[in-house]
Amino acid sequence: MKRARFLAVGIAAALALVACGDDSTSEEPEAEESAAAPEPADIRLWLNGPDTPQEIRDWLTTEFEEQNPGSTLTIEEQEWEGLVERLTTSLGSETETPDVVEIGNTQAPTFTTVGAFSDLTDRLDDLGGDDLIPSFVEAGTADGMTSAVPYYAGSSYIFYRKDLFEASGLEVPTTMQEFVDAAVTLKQDNAAVPNFSGFWLPGQDWRDGQAFIWDAGGDWAIEEDGEWQGALSTPESQEGLALVQSLFNEASGAPKDANEADPQVPFCANEIGMMLRPGWVRWSIDNADIGCPELAPQMGVFPLPGTDGEPAPVLLGGSNIAISANSQNQELAYNLVKLMLSDEYQTQMAQAGLTPAKLSLAPELGTDEFAQAAVDAASNAKLTPAAANWAAVEGSRVLEDLFVDIANGGDIQQLAEEADAAIADQLN
Repeated sequence: MKRARFLAVGIAAALALVACGDDSTSEEPEAEESAAAPEPADIRLWLNGPDTPQEIRDWLTTEFEEQNPGSTLTIEEQEWEGLVERLTTSLGSETETPDVVEIGNTQAPTFTTVGAFSDLTDRLDDLGGDDLIPSFVEAGTADGMTSAVPYYAGSSYIFYRKDLFEASGLEVPTTMQEFVDAAVTLKQDNAAVPNFSGFWLPGQDWRDGQAFIWDAGGDWAIEEDGEWQGALSTPESQEGLALVQSLFNEASGAPKDANEADPQVPFCANEIGMMLRPGWVRWSIDNADIGCPELAPQMGVFPLPGTDGEPAPVLLGGSNIAISANSQNQELAYNLVKLMLSDEYQTQMAQAGLTPAKLSLAPELGTDEFAQAAVDAASNAKLTPAAANWAAVEGSRVLEDLFVDIANGGDIQQLAEEADAAIADQLN
């Protein structure tokens, strides 16, 4: 808990230095300066994980360099794990900061509230205006100033093996109980396969596990009279966590101390019957270099069903993009952000299974079963608590630790009470 509190304080303290730096780095250029092309530079872009496909990165690099002669674009891939701490360190340094960063939509409020990003409020119309996903614009806005804009969204849905369903005599489940029963059946029917999961749930995977908390009516935290308190020890959350523990024990063969990275690896090793993952996983599986295209015909999808038969409330995941307030290349960085929000770029993102930042481009997701599952899953999707310090909660790993302890058979009530105290300590 001490580490968690220090992290929350550390973000605010480190990024407060941004406001104390050279004001010229974040101010709009004079009119006569903005009319001229900015000085060429190497622009550094942080993208997180494999969500943005390589072919789209290649297009972005080529197009940016053509539109900005003499400048280059360097894309540096970051792991989601530990991102908050790396951003805290890098954004506070004029010499180390990347120019443009991708940040999780649930992490954005922590950084926007301390002035880590450049003001884009007056440029929103040029970037898409009312066509941008409203909740993501809200996540990137603090005190009336928008400094992080939508990049893409996406809700996870269930990927399943059609052949394994057929072998076990299963139909696509339409309720949460049917889903749980199918997961257990798949695990039992494939017991001869080492590490097999009827439902793949690595021990650290709170992002997917929270769907079961939400479906039961629980939540991570609630705000009352201006104070946040953890909500994992409520009866509703306890019910959801109990289901998570039973899935760990009876349906999952994933390591109890692992995260949800690279799901195509166990899928392609025939170790997964079902998994709850974002749409981009489709392309990882159907990729000859890292996946198993031969299994693609056996891959089906459906939204995780809730207790009431409607889609369960999964995380409305996704990212914002922002310009570092300490970037020495403000105009070039803005040119990059504008290119990343162009119709051409966002259409490519949609065709890769990622919900585009612009509402008008949603039809580009297509009409196949994958697109329909994405739409259905998003219909009841939720966000983590809208607290300014939520990124500190994620960065502290209290949620990963909680789920690992639950996976290893810990007492749910005691673990929840301890997590509630740590969450409240960070949020207030």
